[in-house]
Amino acid sequence: MLDKIKERMDKISPTIYVYVGRESKNYDYLSSKIKTKLALNLTKRQIICFSLAGICGVPVYLLTKAGLGTDVAATLMIIVMLPFFFFAMYEKDGFPAEKILLHIIRQKFLRPGIRVYRSQNLYDRIIEYDKLEKEGAWLEKKAKEAREARNPFHFLKKADRKK
Repeated sequence: MLDKIKERMDKISPTIYVYVGRESKNYDYLSSKIKTKLALNLTKRQIICFSLAGICGVPVYLLTKAGLGTDVAATLMIIVMLPFFFFAMYEKDGFPAEKILLHIIRQKFLRPGIRVYRSQNLYDRIIEYDKLEKEGAWLEKKAKEAREARNPFHFLKKADRKK
């Protein structure tokens, strides 16, 4: 009975097969999220950063505990080790902390900012040009009056001077 129903269903609506490729974006995204663990469930990057933190922090503690006391020396050691822990653990969108800091430094300091498009208002330029012309004419008039005032023969008319 079930065989007959299956045969009829196959005749009415055949099964549709859809090929899904392995190189899909989700597969690549998930494969990039998988990290290779080396020892103690830590990645190579974390092991290196934790080692550097220990190399820098332990001598700070050993050298300062006699003079400052153990509490202050331990706090100072933690402060010295925090940047290494940050670089070991922080990751955003697949980028480690130093790449993010590099991008921030490049964006803020090394590259120029976004240039904002500003249109030029021609009406304001025309008004400014007219203002400058009027000011220039006024200055020329004042200079001419000053020249005439310095002229010892300014009491003579122009017509008399030409003769």
